[in-house]
Amino acid sequence: MSRYVVGLTGGIGSGKSTVADAFVAQGAALVDTDAIAHELTAPQGAAMPELIAAFGDDIVDADGALDRAAMRRRVFADPAARGRLEAILHPRIRALSAERVQAASAAYAILAVPLLVESGQWQTRCDRVLVVDCPEAVQIERVGRRSGLSADEVRAIMAAQASREQRLAVADDIVRNDGERTNLYRQVAALHLKYLELAAEKT
Repeated sequence: MSRYVVGLTGGIGSGKSTVADAFVAQGAALVDTDAIAHELTAPQGAAMPELIAAFGDDIVDADGALDRAAMRRRVFADPAARGRLEAILHPRIRALSAERVQAASAAYAILAVPLLVESGQWQTRCDRVLVVDCPEAVQIERVGRRSGLSADEVRAIMAAQASREQRLAVADDIVRNDGERTNLYRQVAALHLKYLELAAEKT
């Protein structure tokens, strides 16, 4: 049986994790590609030997994990490095996420992919796309509060991602996350019922 898959995405600071957790509380399975990426680049992570072979020991931190700051600097200084990094990580992330989606025991799986819109391959693996949306001013405020980045630094990150309009253009469903948590949970509960129905139709 092919598992029903809802692709979850949204810009930085939109509240993807909060929404994903709310779906898990409703009974959905969650497969988080960011978590898989961290797993692959942790100490003894499956991708670390190949990353070290490609980039050298200076991308490894004291614990044996990927030094993300060092890797970011390398990618920023050398655009070709991003391609090498993605060629190592992305196939592994796709393979592991596919395994975990199919292994899920819930009626449907939430596949959380921050760059779902930017990477067309992910959309083809989802039955529906759910976008977490909020005004850009809210994103800037949230990220600044969470990470200490300046508004200009947050805008630079946002500029490298798909625009709000591009994300909304591919959305089958939208969760508005610009107000009270109770309203957010109400939206998630309604979508959960909808996804249960759609998953039942697919089986």
